Amino acid sequence: MTHSPASAMVRSRGRRAIVAALAAVLVLGACTTVDPYTQEEKTSNTAKGAGIGAAAGALAGIIIGGNRKGLLIGAGIGALTGAAVGNYMDKQEAELRAKLEGTGVRVVRTGDNITLVMPGNITFATDSADITSNFYPVLNSVAIVVDKYEKTYVDVIGHTDSTGRREYNQELSVRRAQSVADYLIAQTVTPERIVVSGKGPDYPLAPNDTAEGRQLNRRVEIVLTPLT
Repeated sequence: MTHSPASAMVRSRGRRAIVAALAAVLVLGACTTVDPYTQEEKTSNTAKGAGIGAAAGALAGIIIGGNRKGLLIGAGIGALTGAAVGNYMDKQEAELRAKLEGTGVRVVRTGDNITLVMPGNITFATDSADITSNFYPVLNSVAIVVDKYEKTYVDVIGHTDSTGRREYNQELSVRRAQSVADYLIAQTVTPERIVVSGKGPDYPLAPNDTAEGRQLNRRVEIVLTPLT
């Protein structure tokens, strides 16, 4: 089932469900130089069996907090423990790679975290936070897998290049991340799992002094972290 993310009802629901979105402060643990339009290989696959590794633990400590975990447990989503963590994330990663191969979305594994990197040029028109219609099927595939593996936090993070005013870039990064989050919610991903934030130009993947670098930096990332 596909819903238009432009729907006022969907946006209203998403914003109510993600009331604490902009309070989250996320730092992405690992960057690569691999072309985002080719199939991405793992950067790391450690910390299996014992839970979250060092990089995953640092990220989880930032995003989880006390209330978020409590909300999910209260909603009947049980936590992962022990060896189940690595196995659960391995299966989710494999399904995401299979569904997203050739779409332009990069799948990056860091410890027990999975990050989906969605380049801005295939996701949004220039200076727009409206998802391009030809990207709907890609987000549908993402939503199917993310909804299936519900024992994960879903952090949607917008990034821009450094062109233009910082304030504008910051606001645009938030709106783009919110659009992706709203779309996932419309596809039945549990709203309580999702936190939205925008980083503007502050976390570039490449220098902003070339067109290629700026293109890499314009992106939305979905970070999947196990609920433990």
